[in-house]
Amino acid sequence: MLVRRAARAVLLGAALALAGCATVHPWEKEKLAERKMQFGADPDEDELDLHMQEAREGSSGGYGSAGGGCGCN
Repeated sequence: MLVRRAARAVLLGAALALAGCATVHPWEKEKLAERKMQFGADPDEDELDLHMQEAREGSSGGYGSAGGGCGCN
């Protein structure tokens, strides 16, 4: 009895997982790239992520700021 319930639960879970899959054709990808389809941007979170990335990589910049690589600007 317990094995049957477990088997049913596994089959139901697999069916639900497969039902969520979809094939996206190349001409449909422009709809997915629209701004409203992106996750909500949090400026504070983005700034924190950039700060952590700079600390890990030992460099900063290149995110829309002007200047050259020589540091003369």
